[in-house]
Amino acid sequence: MVDAIKKVEIDVPAVAEPSEAQRRFGLIVIGDEILSGRRQDKHMATLIELLNERGLSLAWVKYVADDPEQITATLKASFARGDVVFSTGGIGATPDDHTRQCAALALGTKTELHPTAQELIAGRIQSMAEGDPIKADLSTPENQQRFKMGEFPLGSEIIPNPYNQIPGFRIQEHHFVPGFPVMAAPMMAWCLDNHYKDLFHQENRAEQSFIVPKGIESTLTPLMERIEANFPGVKVFSLPSVGDASKGGVYAQRHIELGIKGNANLLESAWIALRTGTQALGYEIHDIS
Repeated sequence: MVDAIKKVEIDVPAVAEPSEAQRRFGLIVIGDEILSGRRQDKHMATLIELLNERGLSLAWVKYVADDPEQITATLKASFARGDVVFSTGGIGATPDDHTRQCAALALGTKTELHPTAQELIAGRIQSMAEGDPIKADLSTPENQQRFKMGEFPLGSEIIPNPYNQIPGFRIQEHHFVPGFPVMAAPMMAWCLDNHYKDLFHQENRAEQSFIVPKGIESTLTPLMERIEANFPGVKVFSLPSVGDASKGGVYAQRHIELGIKGNANLLESAWIALRTGTQALGYEIHDIS
């Protein structure tokens, strides 16, 4: 499974940086525990919600193992693409935390203890010591190891962590936060609000759909392709279902939820074309209440 994932990550082509109006947001979730199923990913749902609240959307997600080669290749391709990217996990100081070093390798640079991170980590150590001079001694091996969490690629900026003050970092539109959702969520929100507010609610995005009982995707696909070709900026989506008896009605039988999404100003004509085109194929349409 890991080999297959690695191939997907390496084969991603680099493309030119998009314009401001076309900025895409991506998410990289790093951790063997996600791929093995020991933990369930909560970052994707959180980021989708944070983006939607700001009139933005998530374009892609990648899951990556705790493998330095795989992480480096993934980040190298991602840096080249020019997207705004959030990366969760692997920024601690244990042997399975590779993200900080891999980010530096992907950029062709090295890591260095960030002075602000050093101050924040030292402050955290002092507060956790609760007056114990041994625990507060910054020169102990344990505390020196903690400072590893502040070693970021050269040129990085700090992402504040309101939960425990151990910061994340950002560089070249990539934002690296811990794998703990309770920390990652406010840090991602801070990044959006402090660096991308000019992108908020640029488009009046909307989505509409209806149910097609006994719909067949292969029959509907040419219509979907025609709608997207005739109405640039509109995306057509199809969500097939085998049916759910507990919901009753048209939802109990095999059906497809067919719809469009995009700028609200572009949807009206495409909506009419999708509905009439579906009916012309002999299908019934049931509106979603």
